[in-house]
Amino acid sequence: MPSSTQISWDQAMIQKYNYSGPRYTSYPTALEFNEEFTENDLLTAIEGSDSRKLSIYLHVPFCHKLCYYCGCNKIVTRHQHKADQYIEYLAQEIIKRAPLFKDYTVTQMHWGGGTPTFLSEEQVARVTKLLKQNFHFADVGEFSIEIDPREIEMSMLDTLKAAGFNRISVGVQDFNKEVQIATNREQDEQFIFDLIGKARELGFVSTNVDLIYGLPHQTPETFAKTIERILELSPDRLSVFNYAHLPDRFAAQRKIKDEHLPSPQQKLEILRQTIETLTGAGYQFIGMDHFAKPDDELAKLQRAGKLHRNFQGYTTQEECDLLGLGVSSISQIGNCYAQNQKDLRPYYESIDEQGHALWKGCSLNQDDKIRRKVIKQLICHFELDMAEIDELFGLTFEEYFAEDLKLLQTFIDDELVTLTNRKLAISETGHLLIRNICICFDVYYREKARQQQFSRVI
Repeated sequence: MPSSTQISWDQAMIQKYNYSGPRYTSYPTALEFNEEFTENDLLTAIEGSDSRKLSIYLHVPFCHKLCYYCGCNKIVTRHQHKADQYIEYLAQEIIKRAPLFKDYTVTQMHWGGGTPTFLSEEQVARVTKLLKQNFHFADVGEFSIEIDPREIEMSMLDTLKAAGFNRISVGVQDFNKEVQIATNREQDEQFIFDLIGKARELGFVSTNVDLIYGLPHQTPETFAKTIERILELSPDRLSVFNYAHLPDRFAAQRKIKDEHLPSPQQKLEILRQTIETLTGAGYQFIGMDHFAKPDDELAKLQRAGKLHRNFQGYTTQEECDLLGLGVSSISQIGNCYAQNQKDLRPYYESIDEQGHALWKGCSLNQDDKIRRKVIKQLICHFELDMAEIDELFGLTFEEYFAEDLKLLQTFIDDELVTLTNRKLAISETGHLLIRNICICFDVYYREKARQQQFSRVI
C-alpha cells in the first residue's frame, strides 16, 4: 500500500480544486435519502445482509452550552430531566430493534452528539446496561464515546470504563483563549491533560482529540501553538476539521463575525503547517481530516489495505452492519441506509405510534454498490486496481466507467492521479483532494450538480 505518512503540498493544485464536495461517509450520500423508504425495506435489507457483526451508533442530542461554530443536531438545555425522558424513548427503540439483530455480535459502539457526557453517571450506566441486556456484545471490541471536557467530573471516566468503553474522543477545538471566548467554548487546558492522563491510567486503549481550523481569531501562528500543546498531549488519533461558516443554515454561527475569521489563504497555511508538523512528529495522515500514530489500529489497517469507512468516518471494523439509535441517527445495513427522525418531537411521536423512529433512507441498486466500492477504496487507500473491480462485479472497468474516466483526466493531466497497468494511484498532493477525485465517480453529484449543498473540501 502507498504510504500516507508524508503529504506533498502544491498550493496551485489545492487552490485549483478547492471547491465543494461530499465527505463520502456513505455512497449514495444522505442527500439521496427519501421518505418513500419504509420499515419493510429496512427489514428486507436486514434479512438480505450477510454480515453477522454489528456496529452501534447512539446519538445523545443534548448539550449544556451552545458552541457558536456547531452545525450538529443538538438541543442546548440545563434540564437534566430531559435526558430521562429521552432514555425512556431510547429504551423503547432498543427493545424494538434488538430482536432483528439477535444473530449479530456487537464489535463496535460509538456514542456521539450533542454531548453524550451530558448524561449523568447513573444515566450512562442505565443505557449501557439496557444495550447489553438486549444485544450480544463481543468481549473484545472498539467501544468509544465523545467527551466535552468542560462539563465532566473526573469520576465519569471510572463509570465509562466500568460500562465497557475503551476509547474516548475529546473535543478540544483550540487551546487559544481568544478563540475559545469567540466561539463560547472556554475550557481548562490543564484539566484536559489530567483527563487524558487518567484515561490512560485506567486502561483506555485509545484517545482521540478533535480540533477545528478556520475559527475566529485563528492565525497560522496561534494554531501552531495549539498543535505544539497537542503533541505534548500525544493523542493516539487526531481529527483536524475545517470550519464551514454557514450562518444562513446554522443560527448559532451568526454570533461569529465574518471579519474575525481567518482569510482563505490563512486557512490553507494553517492546514499546510498542521499537516507538516503532525507528520513530521510521526503521525500518519489517514485521509481528509484524520491522523493516527503509526502503531494505532487505524494506521496499521490502512497500511495493510483493510481500512473501512462509514457514517462514523474512518473505522477499523471490517464489513459490518451499522445500527443507528436515537434521534437523527443513521443506519447502514446490508444494501440500504436508514435515518431516524431528525427532531426530538417527531422522534418521540414516531416511537409512540410505530415503535420505531424511521424517517427516510434508500436501497442501493447495483450501480450504487459498484460506485460505493470504488469510492471507498479510493478514500481509504488512495489506490484502486481495476481488475479487482472487474472480478468483483463482472464488468470491464474502462467500459463501465468511460464517462467517469473522462472526468478523471484533468486530475491525471495535473499528476494528482496516475493510471498505469490498469491501476489508479493518488499522488501525495492528491491525498488532500481525495473528495474531489471521488466526485468523478459520483453519478448523483454529476446529474444534479448540487455543489452548494456541500462544504469546501479544505
